Amino acid sequence: MKRFFEAGFDVAFCARNNKELNQFKNELEAISDNQKVLAIACDVSDKEAVQWFAEQVAFEFEAIDVLVNNAGIFVPGQMSTEEEEVFEQSMHTNVFSAYYLTRALLPYMKGLDHAHIFSLCSTASVTAYANGGSYCISKFALLGMTKVLREELKPEGIAVTAVLPGATITASWEGTDFPDSRFIDPNQVAETIWQSYQLSPRTVMEEIIFRPMQGDLG
Repeated sequence: MKRFFEAGFDVAFCARNNKELNQFKNELEAISDNQKVLAIACDVSDKEAVQWFAEQVAFEFEAIDVLVNNAGIFVPGQMSTEEEEVFEQSMHTNVFSAYYLTRALLPYMKGLDHAHIFSLCSTASVTAYANGGSYCISKFALLGMTKVLREELKPEGIAVTAVLPGATITASWEGTDFPDSRFIDPNQVAETIWQSYQLSPRTVMEEIIFRPMQGDLG
């Protein structure tokens, strides 16, 4: 998102943590005070909250050029032994949020010259891990949803891209003993998404897979 903002886009985003939400909003506004920044506290695992967020975005923006479905939660474990609510939490956060937000905002993307939807999947969308449990299940589902969306939106000229990064340095890896060299730099993921958006409307990168040079973290 920051990469698009730096390129002159107005942006809207949500998060559950108000402190982090406002910190990021202030960071963007320090870059430019001529662009719109809409930051809303929202728990995307709640369908009604997602729909309310979409309504606020639609009210503030006449058209939406880019939608990035980036919400995610990772709870390690195995399908046979993980707590029962982990499945529901993973599906609601990782899949349902993208489904409902996309449905709500699609009307504001249709008819544009260069609209693009990005779904942040994972290498866990194509590779099952023994300790992946419901996370893997939800990421396989998100990739499937993105493939369906790609087919549906071809006639509309809306590009759809699935982004599948491996282990990337984010807050979800805080406290790990692995060195930074085993992780992907999130700035490189952002830059690649931006470059994908820069392609001619005649071309779409359907899937982008990133892995650490030394391989996945199992």
